Amino acid sequence: MSKLIVCEKNIAARRIAYILSEGRAKLERIHNVPVYVFHDLPARPAGGPAGRHGRGEEVKCIGLKGHILKVDFPAQYNNWQEINPIKLIDAPIVKVPTQKSILKALQKVAKDADIVVISTDFDREGELIGIDAVNKIREVNPNVKVKRARFSSLTESEIKGAFSNLEDVYISLAQAGEARQDIDLIWGATLTRFLSLASSRLGRQFLSVGRVQSPTLCLIADREKERQEHKPKPYWLVKALFESPGSEQFIALHKIERFWDKREAEAVLSRLGKMGKVVDISTVRKRLKPPTPFNTTAFLSAAAFVGVSPSRAMRIAENLYMEGLISYPRVDNTVYPPSLNFEGILKILEGSPELGNLANLVLRQEKIIPTRGKTEATDHPPIHPTGLAQRKDLKAQEWKIYELVCRRFFGTLALEAVVESIRIDIESGGEPFFVRGSTVVNEGWLKFYPYGRKKDEEVPTLKKGDELKLVKPILRKKETQPPSRYSQGQLIQKMEALGLGTKSTRHEIIKNLYDRGYIHGNPIVPTEMGLAVAEALRRHADTISTPQMTAELEKDMDAIVEGKVARESVVDRSRNILARIMLDLGRKRAVLAGEIREGIREDKIIGKCPRCGMDLKIIRAKKSKKRFIGCTGYPECNMAYPLPQYGEIITLDDVCEACHSPKIKVIRRPPASRGGKSPKPWVLCIDPNCPTKKGSD
Repeated sequence: MSKLIVCEKNIAARRIAYILSEGRAKLERIHNVPVYVFHDLPARPAGGPAGRHGRGEEVKCIGLKGHILKVDFPAQYNNWQEINPIKLIDAPIVKVPTQKSILKALQKVAKDADIVVISTDFDREGELIGIDAVNKIREVNPNVKVKRARFSSLTESEIKGAFSNLEDVYISLAQAGEARQDIDLIWGATLTRFLSLASSRLGRQFLSVGRVQSPTLCLIADREKERQEHKPKPYWLVKALFESPGSEQFIALHKIERFWDKREAEAVLSRLGKMGKVVDISTVRKRLKPPTPFNTTAFLSAAAFVGVSPSRAMRIAENLYMEGLISYPRVDNTVYPPSLNFEGILKILEGSPELGNLANLVLRQEKIIPTRGKTEATDHPPIHPTGLAQRKDLKAQEWKIYELVCRRFFGTLALEAVVESIRIDIESGGEPFFVRGSTVVNEGWLKFYPYGRKKDEEVPTLKKGDELKLVKPILRKKETQPPSRYSQGQLIQKMEALGLGTKSTRHEIIKNLYDRGYIHGNPIVPTEMGLAVAEALRRHADTISTPQMTAELEKDMDAIVEGKVARESVVDRSRNILARIMLDLGRKRAVLAGEIREGIREDKIIGKCPRCGMDLKIIRAKKSKKRFIGCTGYPECNMAYPLPQYGEIITLDDVCEACHSPKIKVIRRPPASRGGKSPKPWVLCIDPNCPTKKGSD
């Protein structure tokens, strides 16, 4: 008998082979692809030692690189200029290899296999990767038996348990993933080509549009529009600086926290006496419930809070999962399964020099009762630690994510925290003031998961009836502020609430918006190009710009998983929706293109010329084709600055503190040969003679 184990990545194949072979697997290379070969340990005879009476079946374990096939249109549809984008809606879809050497190696090792065990991640994408592999295997081995090993962590006990209880593959799960692939290709290619051709943005400057990407961009643009349209409204704060009998000075706020009429605030000040009196002291204790277990959205939001972007956090989490240190990170579930061995995990983590004392504190609790979130699923447990790591063995951001997961796990098992709030009410000249404070009296879970913990706010030591000296009345003018921009973590949460994307795709959608130059910074700022695309879609293709349609398609894909609807019917429905949108867009092509081009022109304005006060803009030289910043007052004003010749230029509403010249951000995309990792963007002053650049190349 011969068995082939197919994993999603090489790192998983290596670990699974190591666990199942108890370290005896040998590395071979087929078409330069690692393959791990060993023989199953046969069953132990009664009373005899294990593995001493011959060899079991031969096992080969191979890792892929994610998807070995991708969806595309046939070659005749590749010419953007000749093919009307609307023809892509009903064009045939083909699958083409993405990793030819891996595909050749897979078919070679599978040719003589009796059984194939799919051991990819257990979700839509993972199941589709597995089914695609099976389909290619059956081209060379039509009658091979196929099973699935289902697990949520790469720990020894779970891997051995999964391979002792093999299941059938989940076809409906793969079909939901396939439907998403087809729909995203049809929508993305059709709309991207249409908008890019209409606005004459081709080559590397094409305008990317997507089923989920576009409504997400519109969320960001809508928030920016709210900020731009915000009209600050003045208000006044009335405060008083008091001194206690013990000579302790403190500031109290008037009970009317905001005065919208300055005259009312001034009238209050006129009524104040030289003294104040403590009229009441109230104390309230509040119990703070521990946090719920991590699902993907909560995890990515928390990672963003500690300074790790969602896309980076997911890559790190996937690596930690592959190393057997945390459970599978793509989950909706927020309820631990009853089978999860909390004490076993805590005892493993007791061995950590950095976190062991916290694990021990949880173990010493009289009872360990985990919290429960609102979403209970059966595919994977919430994200939790599964293995022991030390800070010295991980990179800085890897440790930050591992520690975050461990501390959240501790927090979900810990006791409630208790916070005491104190309010002191004071009267002066008949006007009511107050002082508020709060202190943690029982740390509970806050000791384990301190992220975002507020500092204790102490109040002065006073008692009811104390006479206070009014040292100074205070009147402060303030203005209402516009709504804050989304942070990456907040945007992830908003996308989940609106049904935009999935746990597996939201962080990538946000990364794509950065990579396309539609947004920059964190909190997120849309570029003029991003605003122009969003506004054009809002005006002329509202269906694309709002979450409703794409959220409905997400529900349809869930229905595929549940076996309630066929993949083909969901894809056909999406084609019909897109066809109606394209007919409408076709009639508005000229207007839409004009609006986008105008927005892109705004993006080229860098700031004001320090010599003549006219606009500085990005210009490309006719002969050399090199770009530079020049003054729109040319030829009267010949002010000019050099620019990097590669990368997207993002204008910033900011000037250099040293020379007062405008600042720009440069975002470089990697060459196709280098894969998907983008160089870090950098911000620079446009003046090459700026004092900040002395000593630099």
